[in-house]
Amino acid sequence: MARKMKFEDLVIWENEDYCVINKPPFISTLDDRNDPVNILSLAREAIEDAQVCHRLDKETSGVLIVAKNPEAYRHMSIQFENRTVGKEYHAVADGTHDFQNKVVEDKILKLSNGTVRIDRKGKEATTTFNTLVAYKSHTLIECRPLSGRMHQIRIHLANHGAPISGDVNYGGKYFYLSSIKKKFHLKKETEEQPLLKRIALHAHKLTFLTIKGDKMTIEADYPKDFRVLVEQLEKNK
Repeated sequence: MARKMKFEDLVIWENEDYCVINKPPFISTLDDRNDPVNILSLAREAIEDAQVCHRLDKETSGVLIVAKNPEAYRHMSIQFENRTVGKEYHAVADGTHDFQNKVVEDKILKLSNGTVRIDRKGKEATTTFNTLVAYKSHTLIECRPLSGRMHQIRIHLANHGAPISGDVNYGGKYFYLSSIKKKFHLKKETEEQPLLKRIALHAHKLTFLTIKGDKMTIEADYPKDFRVLVEQLEKNK
């Protein structure tokens, strides 16, 4: 039986008001009808008044801020509302792209089926994209969303011909090692599995102010699956 995940094991920085964690993939930030385990419930096992200050999609890994008390939560909520929190994500997208401070301002409309689309009737949204590394048929991209709309990075990239690997809802394809590795052999009668069984998106860095006014920048390392994907892309350039 797998060891139960502990909130303390996820913490990468903390002070008297906040914990910053590196959220693993495949766990919801808030309540999930299909899974009793979520970040908020884990946090409250460790900190009675814990509140999650923002949200990451279930499949997305990376840096997430948890407030330890109501005052800290209010203080951080205002920063998110005023868009003064610096957010940086890393994504592996299908195709090769040369984004140099590309600013995307497509409006996003939330649909009733849990997805979004680009629509002039939607809410304004802004993301800046920079290519970090272009590989043969994929690109590692830095994504800096100014607003925080649902699936914002995913739909903005998809709408500009760069869907995130594994993001089948928005045109992305699962990444198979055989697609880039010349001498790839599978064991007999086994089916190749995707190298990353989720959307290739990681919340890499957050910059915010503490209650005392100190500016903090916290980085979250890639989880194993994302790290292996990038390592394989590097090896098979």
